[in-house]
Amino acid sequence: MKLLETGNHLIALAANVAGVEVVPAYPITPQTQIIEMVADLIARGDMDAEYIPVESEHSACAALVSASLTGARAFSATSAHGLAYMHEMLHYSAGIRVPVVMANVNRALGPGWNIWCDHQDSISQRDTGWLQVYVASHQEAVDTVIQAYRITEDHSVLLPLMLNLDAFVLSHTYMDADMPSREEVSKYLPPYRPLWKLDPKKPVTHGSVVYPVDFSETRESMQIGQDNARRVAARAAEEFREMFGRWHGAMVDGYLLDDAEFLIVAMGSLAAESRVAVDALRSEGKAAGLLRVRFFRPFPIDELRELCAGRQGLMVIDRDFSYGMEGALFTEVKGALYGYADPPAANLIVGIGGRDVTYELIADHAKRAMAGELAEVTWGDSHVTRAHEITREVLREFEDLMD
Repeated sequence: MKLLETGNHLIALAANVAGVEVVPAYPITPQTQIIEMVADLIARGDMDAEYIPVESEHSACAALVSASLTGARAFSATSAHGLAYMHEMLHYSAGIRVPVVMANVNRALGPGWNIWCDHQDSISQRDTGWLQVYVASHQEAVDTVIQAYRITEDHSVLLPLMLNLDAFVLSHTYMDADMPSREEVSKYLPPYRPLWKLDPKKPVTHGSVVYPVDFSETRESMQIGQDNARRVAARAAEEFREMFGRWHGAMVDGYLLDDAEFLIVAMGSLAAESRVAVDALRSEGKAAGLLRVRFFRPFPIDELRELCAGRQGLMVIDRDFSYGMEGALFTEVKGALYGYADPPAANLIVGIGGRDVTYELIADHAKRAMAGELAEVTWGDSHVTRAHEITREVLREFEDLMD
């Protein structure tokens, strides 16, 4: 069925057709619409699931874990400070290996207070053990919710998955999308079959303490699950294409890569804007292409090494910043390519706190990067450079006065 809806509502509808049975959540702007739609679907009898309103995001993630441990297919949604409040339980849910899915509507962290988009919230959780996917369209959001359970519930993976979509740009805008029926999805996504589960009718107590002699093995098993997810995600995407005729890429997606001499590397909606920038660059005779990173965890190391080899340069766009270093995606790309491919690379920091990013801005900075005029790390849409100049001028004047 073709629908014209917000990204938030489409995610709720996708969770329904995916056979989600339990949804614990604490609403937080701007993901509230997801939970509102879930509650409406359940109230109308259109969704056979249990909605659990809780008192905090920490409790929401705790209930998410608990529901999965009893064998239920569980889903939740959050954003920004809600995700940060879950931090302890994010580690717990990955460590205890529950295959849950959570939509995170990427929003800036305060202060300064802001409900618009950047990726700092989810990037800050990159080391918790969760799989992380960044979508670029409403249709991809729908299809990724469905594919997510195929990936997480695979017994070789068994790790939680965080689906990230940009606040307002994707969460609140209306776009059309094909929504498959529950019957169609059930042919692709079988019921959840846990390896083991807790039975409330036969309660048991067991300790969760792991002594040092065994602790490394538990963490190594999480890494094995991440590595296995690469193969499972590729298979899930291919089988989805065979059944539904849609393809969004597996670990990465590309645009005009075959003859590209220069690549723009990006995630989320900025990658969609970068496609238009690539078209603009091509119209000027510049051989540009786009490499969109879909999975930030596990990171697409092999794909990047293959697709970036032989290029004349890269511009990596980050909508986040690892303070004291650089954009997180830039660091990951350089780390993946080290010793395998060594094209000159520049980091463009844009869209922080929801500032609008146009394809013209991306294309302009890409041309500067091609000409070698872009600093290694450039805050492309801010006044930071001028602020630094003013600061230096003030300091010089102060030193002159002191002398």
